[in-house]
Amino acid sequence: MITAAQLRASRALLGIDQRRLAELSGLSVPTIQRMEASQGVIRGNVDSLMKLTAALDAAGIELIAEGTVSSDGGRGVRLKPAVAPAATAG
Repeated sequence: MITAAQLRASRALLGIDQRRLAELSGLSVPTIQRMEASQGVIRGNVDSLMKLTAALDAAGIELIAEGTVSSDGGRGVRLKPAVAPAATAG
């Protein structure tokens, strides 16, 4: 599984635009745009998702699922769990 946020972050880490990712994955630019505009986990054609994740993997991106550790221990980016704001004393 890959989320829209992971996809956008992956592109940012690689320093590529949507057009280049489309070329690398064999998908269309509108497909990449639709995936990035999704909320949460990207849903779509299994073949398209496989092409996307294979292209990211070949480019050096490791997708880290929530609650897991990186297998190679390399640098990465991960969102911390949301923290509730502290209550103010009144």
